[in-house]
Parts: sequence; C-alpha cells; structure tokens
Amino acid sequence: MISSGELKPGDRVNESDLAEAFGISRTPMREAIKMLAAEDLLEILPNYGPRVRLISARELTDMLEVIAVLEATAGEQACRLITDEAVAAIEAVHRAMVADWKAGNASGYFEKNRRIHDSIIEASGNETLARLYRSLSGRIQVARYSANKTTEQWEKAVGEHEAMIECLRARDGDRLFTVLRGHIRSQEGVIAAAYGAGRAPN
Repeated sequence: MISSGELKPGDRVNESDLAEAFGISRTPMREAIKMLAAEDLLEILPNYGPRVRLISARELTDMLEVIAVLEATAGEQACRLITDEAVAAIEAVHRAMVADWKAGNASGYFEKNRRIHDSIIEASGNETLARLYRSLSGRIQVARYSANKTTEQWEKAVGEHEAMIECLRARDGDRLFTVLRGHIRSQEGVIAAAYGAGRAPN
C-alpha cells in the first residue's frame, strides 16, 4: 500500500482497520507495523500511533544519491554476468514500455519502467545490494515511477533507457554505471515535486 501510493507520506496507519481489512488478528498486524518501522517506511509517534514516514528535502537528495550509486553498481556488475536471454527479456520490456509511452498509457509505462530497473538489480547477482536497494527505493517508489514529467523530461528518460539497453547489449559496464547514475540523479526534481507539501521540513 505504501509502494503503490495508496498510503502516502504522513498518512496515519490504523492497526485495527487494516487487521480487519486483511482478515487477520491485530497481533500479526502489529508485528508487520514494527517491521515496517524498522525499515524506516513507518514511524511510530507517541499518543498518535504509526504513520507513513515523512521525507525531508535533504533526506530525499541523500536517498537518491545512494540509490543512484546502488543502481549504477548493479548495472556495472550485471554487464559481467547477464545472459543474452536476460538482455533480450529486458529489451522486450523496454520496447513495450516505449509503445506505452507513445500511446499515452502512463500506468503501463511506469510498470514496465520499474520492471526494467528491478531486472538490472536482479541481474547483478548481488543480494546485499538488492536488499539495500529495496529498502531505500520502497520509500519513494510511487513518486519515482509515477511523478509527473514535462514532455522534455519524458523524452530524456526514454532516451536514457535506450542508452541503458545499448550498454547491456555491449556489456559496457563502465558506461552503464554513468548512464544509470545520471538517470537516477535527474529524477530528483520531479520526485520532490510529487511529494510537495507532504515532505518533512529540511
């Protein structure tokens, strides 16, 4: 619910309502809330209860920098390990993503965009990196993949994805590192705008 944007930063999490909605007792729901708090997705406030954790502008910048390096490193490692079949599969998703973009199918575009990035993380074969990536990117996932973009920003993002595919084909890890890091860093403005007043103060 947090990753999909159904629960947004600052939203209160009602333990009893969620337990009832999922058809479970409050004990496993309470444990789930504790786990999400440990992963920094929720914060538990005295006399208020759990809410989706707010993200300050500074924290967002810091998180994106770390995510950028993690993805770039994953791309570099993936180029050493990825199979022709895996590259072909990512290419197929990329072509479908571009078709969705041209057709104005935003939800299809974002879903495939996310699959491409997740596939590169998986292809790195680095589970420690993947675990850190999931922990951080989960907090800004909905804004990252669904933030509003200008026409120029859309075109730039698609062009960067084209470059990513070229690097994977050529197994050019050094170039893919640079492309991915720049691609993630360039998203800071649109992600910050997506959070708007929902972000915590600096």
